[in-house]
Amino acid sequence: MSLGQKLAPHLPFLRRYARALTGSQSHGDNYVRASLEAIVAAPDDFPKDVDVRVGLYRTFQAIWNSTNYDEMESQAGDADREAIAQARLSGITPLSRQALLLTAMEGFTVTDTAYLIETTPEEVEALVADAIAEIDRQTRTDVLIIEDEPIIAMDLETIVRDLGHSVSGVAVTRDEAVAQAHAHRPGLVLADIQLADDSSGIDAVKDILTEFNVPVIFITAFPERLLTGERPEPTFLITKPFQRSTVKAAISQALFFNAATIEA
Repeated sequence: MSLGQKLAPHLPFLRRYARALTGSQSHGDNYVRASLEAIVAAPDDFPKDVDVRVGLYRTFQAIWNSTNYDEMESQAGDADREAIAQARLSGITPLSRQALLLTAMEGFTVTDTAYLIETTPEEVEALVADAIAEIDRQTRTDVLIIEDEPIIAMDLETIVRDLGHSVSGVAVTRDEAVAQAHAHRPGLVLADIQLADDSSGIDAVKDILTEFNVPVIFITAFPERLLTGERPEPTFLITKPFQRSTVKAAISQALFFNAATIEA
């Protein structure tokens, strides 16, 4: 099996990480593209003493650390995201966010994360703790949950409240979700894809976004279906069955780029 074939299954998830890190599909994909170009240009330099997924992310990290984010191609909306990110970064370092995303969202061990960001496992644990504490302090909001499975909805509601946020409502259909969003404007939406009456969480979110902008985290058992590269994709996506730490990381990053929670 060629190196390209080995890397292919991991690319959708690297793109997810890149978008969560930058808050932008276009910027994130630019970093992934640059990483692949580096691998193609010098395949012998690809790490051979680690798992291929770890090697791929290590290559990405090298590109991320050596590139000036401000010089990347920008598109509509990205300037706002960058301004929000810069406001956040006054209180939290990028390395802390990387450590949080790599461990909680991408599922790397503390040891692998230490290798990826070139530090020690102890420092990774400290970085993650710092990131969680600072982002939690900065961000508080009302969350709309769109989920038709009662147990999962209750689990999400508990996670949201434990993180210090409020739940503005729990909807099980597209129409319910839109009505609740209009009645009480949320600061964040957690949306399942397939809903109770065969309606779509994606359609519900589209309806909500026609009225106002709000960060959205999609929840699905089949993330590959939304990570095709063929259309605009969700920046924040978690997979069922999910871990509490994954939901927490996704919520933290989604709110990280939400201007409404920046302190004046």
